[in-house]
Amino acid sequence: MVLNRILPPTGPLSDVELVAAYAPDRDRPAVRVNFVASLDGAVHLDGYSKGLSGDADRAVFSILRRHADAILVGAGTLRQERYHRVRLAAPHSAWRVSQGLAAQPTLVVVSSSLNLDPAASVFAESPVRPIVLTHLGADPVRMAALAPVADVLTFGASMVDLTAGLAELRRRGLAQILSEGGPMLFGDLVAADLVDELCLTVSPLLAGPGPDRIVAGAPSLPRALRPIQIIESEGFLLTRYQRAL
Repeated sequence: MVLNRILPPTGPLSDVELVAAYAPDRDRPAVRVNFVASLDGAVHLDGYSKGLSGDADRAVFSILRRHADAILVGAGTLRQERYHRVRLAAPHSAWRVSQGLAAQPTLVVVSSSLNLDPAASVFAESPVRPIVLTHLGADPVRMAALAPVADVLTFGASMVDLTAGLAELRRRGLAQILSEGGPMLFGDLVAADLVDELCLTVSPLLAGPGPDRIVAGAPSLPRALRPIQIIESEGFLLTRYQRAL
């Protein structure tokens, strides 16, 4: 796998340099969103994002998890992508500890309906107790079922108040938040003006009509981001955009 940085231009990257290229500014809490999309904007092929991915995208996916304090995911994506327990490999866990981080990131699931299986490995076998963000109107029976395997936190009356929920995560020391989707959650984060960074992999494929975009939901105001990094690998473009100052 050959990696060439386009912006700024420095030539091929080593594995260590690639990890450093995605290091967050730990002096500033941030929400980082990660997506892969086709050239024509599709977010999946046949219902799954892995059809758009490649070696470089998977490497960045792993690196972003390594840097994150919390991994934020919508319940629909958790089910669709068939998430299993979030456990980093031992070398990556050891690297985190060497950087003064917790050995494993905390999984945070956003769900209004709480249509989640407490017995699923993503909850029952998680190395760190997950967090579920929901609202006060959520089904109390489902809340009680999840309580043994996750911290169920309520924000908002009938919809999840992401601003309040993310503030609570930061209060708990989870300052660097990585959102892995899906499009509805991304749309809600954009609408609430909570996105500080987008890591977007552009796959060298034309998916054709049909698949969704990386953002879904109600219309919201445009948000300006600035490119800070572009890496090319085997036709894939690995980009980083940050909130414009």
